[in-house]
Amino acid sequence: MTASPIRDFVDHHYRHFNAAVLRDAARAYEAHLEPRDGKPSGKMLVTLAGAMSTAELGLSLAEMIRRDKVHAITCTGANLEEDVFNLVAHDFYERLPHYRQLTAEAEEDLRQRGMNRVTDTAIPEEEAIRRIEGQMVALWKRADAEGKRYFPHEYFYELLRTGTLAEHYQIDPKHSWLMAAAERDLPIFVPGWEDSTLGNIFVAHVVAGDLSSYLPVRAGVEYMGALIDWYRRATGSDGQQASLPTEGAAEVLSRKNPESGPVGFFQIGGGIAGDFPICVVPLIQQDLQVDTPFWGYFCQISDSTTSYGSYSGAVPNEKISWGKLAPDTPRFVIESDATIVAPLIFGYLLGW
Repeated sequence: MTASPIRDFVDHHYRHFNAAVLRDAARAYEAHLEPRDGKPSGKMLVTLAGAMSTAELGLSLAEMIRRDKVHAITCTGANLEEDVFNLVAHDFYERLPHYRQLTAEAEEDLRQRGMNRVTDTAIPEEEAIRRIEGQMVALWKRADAEGKRYFPHEYFYELLRTGTLAEHYQIDPKHSWLMAAAERDLPIFVPGWEDSTLGNIFVAHVVAGDLSSYLPVRAGVEYMGALIDWYRRATGSDGQQASLPTEGAAEVLSRKNPESGPVGFFQIGGGIAGDFPICVVPLIQQDLQVDTPFWGYFCQISDSTTSYGSYSGAVPNEKISWGKLAPDTPRFVIESDATIVAPLIFGYLLGW
């Protein structure tokens, strides 16, 4: 790859400690994507925890998706929706640089003004959340009336593809990672979607009787079934069909079967976004009793303190005993702030 300012800076200055791990992880990510030893190029699954969409990770992640350096995403429901909130309401957001000094009274003032704080950023409820709600409810109601069921991210894909939100865009759409994902029909897996604003809104509409049942939105166990299907096809281990009810997985992942190769795991933060997808390998091997490769690369960006019993703080070696990683899997933990680290690694890989 042609030299670039970010790459040159990292290669020259990042020689020790977390800096060196960042450089090594970026180089290993790059190597994972390249064909080697007669084997096809690898794929990469990226997981998004925390509030990375509100932190505007789309500024770099969207281009990673478009350049075929990310092949699937697992994210929280908050990250799924907050990328679109930022897309349509960015100008109404408020930055709170002194958020550590906010008093309870200042927080109450934000609440009364309909500003939902995420660290140093306040999301405007009326301009962001309510602007999306009406159109999303219409999609749910249509599916309900037709007796159809879709995953949460599929509703977002439809919303973006129809262009009905275009008049409200307040950032360049090329900086929306979900827009880039929709363009490529990227597989997305969203465990625990009900733990999100729109997830709460969906439940409210069911309870209120506006929707006949919870069926229009497919749930986490079905996402796991779809993830199994994707992982086995991506790694070429799908010769033997699993007897698992993965209704609709073929439609969800209706793309050309990618050339098989190793699949890597790039984890931003901890929590369910990372815990959910990494389990797919032992699930296939131990529960389905079907042979499949281990994850071919592992990197976690985390500021979680390594401690006993803390899954997010567990070192990668612990994942070997659970059948998730192999002893020779390249593995890295960068103990730092993901809002600093992820754009640097993505910029390195993009040649910026």
